[in-house]
Amino acid sequence: MDKSQLISLIKVPFGYGAGRMGSELGPERLLRLGLLEQWKELGYVLDEPSRIILKDQWSDKAINVPLKNASKVLSICTALASEVKLKRAEGHFPFILGGDHSIAMGSLAGLTADGGSLGVIWMDAHSDLNTEETTPSRNMHGIPLAVGLGRAALKLFHICEGAADIDPSKTVLIAARELDPGEKELIKELGIHCYTMHEIDKLGIQKVIDEAVDITSSGTDGVHLSFDIDSLDPAEAPGTGTPVQGGLSYREAHFAMELLYEAGIITSCDFVEVNPRLDRNNRTSKLAVDLIGSLFGKRIL
Repeated sequence: MDKSQLISLIKVPFGYGAGRMGSELGPERLLRLGLLEQWKELGYVLDEPSRIILKDQWSDKAINVPLKNASKVLSICTALASEVKLKRAEGHFPFILGGDHSIAMGSLAGLTADGGSLGVIWMDAHSDLNTEETTPSRNMHGIPLAVGLGRAALKLFHICEGAADIDPSKTVLIAARELDPGEKELIKELGIHCYTMHEIDKLGIQKVIDEAVDITSSGTDGVHLSFDIDSLDPAEAPGTGTPVQGGLSYREAHFAMELLYEAGIITSCDFVEVNPRLDRNNRTSKLAVDLIGSLFGKRIL
C-alpha cells in the first residue's frame, strides 16, 4: 500500500445478507476501537469516510433473486458499487468495512466497472461459491464469489453497469474448511486455486501467501482482498455469525497480512463479518483492528 494514496473508508453497516443479524454493528465498533487513529499513526492520509446505508428508494431491483432479503442486498450493493467505482476512479484505495459478506458483490461490481483486470484473494472459512440453485441456507452472504465469477443467475453487471466477471484463474481461496457440495464442484470445474486449512497446515502460511500473490497479481491491474473474520479459528475470533473450528491462528492471520503488505499488491479490500453481538469483551473487534494494522504495515518493532 502506497502511503501517498488516499484511503477511502466506506462503512457498510448492513447485516441482512447473513443468517444472524449483528454484523451491521461491526463498522462502528471498529471505529470506536481506534481504526482511524491507527491509520493516521501509520502515516496514511484518509479521505472523508463515507457511509452506505439502506434507503427505501433502493429497495426495488428489476432482477428477481429467490433468496432471503435479496432486494435489500441488491440495493445496498448497488449503492456500494457506485461509491467504490467513484473512489477507484479518483485513484484512492477503497477500504470497505462491513457488514456481512454479501456486500462484496458491490465491491467487486464497482472495482470491475472500469474494464481493468482484477485478481481476488478470498480469505474465508467458506468459499461463498453457492448459487441460487445450490445454496442450502438461501442466505445472500453465501453467493458473492459465485456472482463475481459469473456462475450465478445474478451478475455483477446487474449491480453496476459495465461490471465484468472475475477471472477464476486469478482468484485464490485461503483458509476454506466448510464447503458445500455445489461449491466443491465449482472449484474443481473452474480450476480455482483453493488453499484449505489442510494445505496451510502442510505448506505453511508463508508459502500459501507467496503463491497467492503470484497467482493474483500476474497479468492483473490490481488485487482485491476480501477478508472474512471467520477465516480465523473461533478460539481467536468468537464474534462472527458462522464460526468454523480449525481456522487460522492469531499469528498465521497476522503473518498473512504482513506478507500481503510487503508484497505491495493489494489495491482494495473489504473486511467483513465482525459481529459485536456475538463477541466476548470486544476480543474479535480488537483483533480485526490489529489485523488491518498489519495489512497496512504495522509491526512489532
